Amino acid sequence: MQKVFKYKLDFYYQQTLIYLLVFLLYAGVRGSFIENQFSLVLKDPIVYIMMFFVLISLGTLLLNLYRNRKLVVEEDRLIFHSRHRDREIKVSEIEWMHIGREMLVQTAGRFQMVVVKIRGRRRLFRIRVGRYERDRELVGEMERIATLVPKGKGKGLGMHRRRPV
Repeated sequence: MQKVFKYKLDFYYQQTLIYLLVFLLYAGVRGSFIENQFSLVLKDPIVYIMMFFVLISLGTLLLNLYRNRKLVVEEDRLIFHSRHRDREIKVSEIEWMHIGREMLVQTAGRFQMVVVKIRGRRRLFRIRVGRYERDRELVGEMERIATLVPKGKGKGLGMHRRRPV
């Protein structure tokens, strides 16, 4: 059974829309009506700065739409899909897995991050659950896979803990 979790883009849509609305409001306030015609003031540096933010946020949104990122969870593997590349992790290759929260990132929810350690690979795979659609279902699938592999101890995960002195 294959379950596909798409990468959320709602933040990028909201960011682009807010920058565009602020730009249009400012341009409307700074513009002037002369003989029933509206003229935009383009000599204002703030207009250029706002146009820059609108273009950057629109470019980021289009880039993420183009990437088409997804996380595919199957019975025996995880597939990180993007337009140009698929990275596959087999459950048999997983050394350990930790489902928990990241202390440095303050987001809602108890299960914020899944950390996967692969045999023969130094770096860890970090899956931030909140970045995918249907995050509760994704956590359920990760917990199902976690029953098949050993759990991580939480060391070296970027989760800073205070040591007693």
